[in-house]
Amino acid sequence: QVQLVESGGGLAQAGGSLRLSCTANGNAGITYHMGWFRQAPGKEREFVSAINWSGSSTDYTDSVKGRFTISRDNVKRLVYLEMNSLKPEDTAVYYCAARLGQYNNFDVPHRYSYWGPGTQVTVTS
Repeated sequence: QVQLVESGGGLAQAGGSLRLSCTANGNAGITYHMGWFRQAPGKEREFVSAINWSGSSTDYTDSVKGRFTISRDNVKRLVYLEMNSLKPEDTAVYYCAARLGQYNNFDVPHRYSYWGPGTQVTVTS
């Protein structure tokens, strides 16, 4: 079993920054690929970013490219999402997720086996 807990969410002004963290506990071996998703009120959960187990591959949805950076520290079992130049449309609950297997279809929520409870990010204009 893997337990994931997000932190770092909160309130930010447009143009500001936040850094989300995801802590992996339990049998969270370093071979898990990790993803960040978000869900705004009334919308479906959407892919934000993903990173493979070693950190050698990263991917982003187009709307956050150049603004968000995903990284991981396998020693500390932490995954980060650095969010810069925030926009009001980034407002959502952000979830981290973990999966094993091939690093493909990383933008598909149901390919992930474990999820955190989420952390709220609110960006004001």
